Amino acid sequence: MPFLRRPRKIDINAALSDFFRGPVFASSHEIQLNLLLAALPDAELKRWLPDLELIEMPLGQVLYESGAIETNVYFPTSAIVSLLYVMKNGDASEIAVVGNEGIIGISLFMGGNSTPSHAIVQSAGKGYRLKAQIVKDEFERAGPVTHLLLRYTQALITQMSQIAVCTRHHSIDQQLCRCLLLSLDRLPGNDLVMTQQRIANVLGVRREGVTESANKLQKAGLIRYSRGRITVLDRMGLERRVCECYAVIQGEYDRLLPMELAA
Repeated sequence: MPFLRRPRKIDINAALSDFFRGPVFASSHEIQLNLLLAALPDAELKRWLPDLELIEMPLGQVLYESGAIETNVYFPTSAIVSLLYVMKNGDASEIAVVGNEGIIGISLFMGGNSTPSHAIVQSAGKGYRLKAQIVKDEFERAGPVTHLLLRYTQALITQMSQIAVCTRHHSIDQQLCRCLLLSLDRLPGNDLVMTQQRIANVLGVRREGVTESANKLQKAGLIRYSRGRITVLDRMGLERRVCECYAVIQGEYDRLLPMELAA
């Protein structure tokens, strides 16, 4: 099931025209690219607009370090961020991926100021940065934003749980298909800028295993791989090969983040 990019149902240009503060003016088009921002009711959106800062999110940028105090949250619009757990010996494994459907920094409004995971930009793009205190204050209002963020958090927890199951029980081929599809759902096109080494780091496996699996997919005509760029040629073919984990994750996001404004 392709990830649904839900359009905002109201015109926010009027609200946006009242706010020009901040390093970069928040555009109506760019805001709608993040599903959580697009789901904000007018009153809450107006409170956030003066402080929403559109930023570049380059490949490999570290947004959060393990155990560090978080001072900002991030709403990706065209970037994709991996949440990684890094072991003491340097080995890492992805526990979740966040793109235009979500927010980076849930620990801030869930009661903590830090997290044991790393947040690293997996695919370069843009996103909005917002001061953490603003989100915490909004969450404590116990209004529509609170409910929206809690539903998103539940979907994210489902993704984390399912990836843990996937890593334990499914083949590298299936995990690679799941990784590609989850990333593809969060991008406007079919091209992914991901090296095999980065994919290996994400999946927590050896690079040789990723190379073998990628070659299988390429020979089957599902993808084309060249110099750190993967082009998906046959999405339906990937969906036929992927394990059940992908459908479980996407089904939960679709269920918890419906195509409507938060209420």
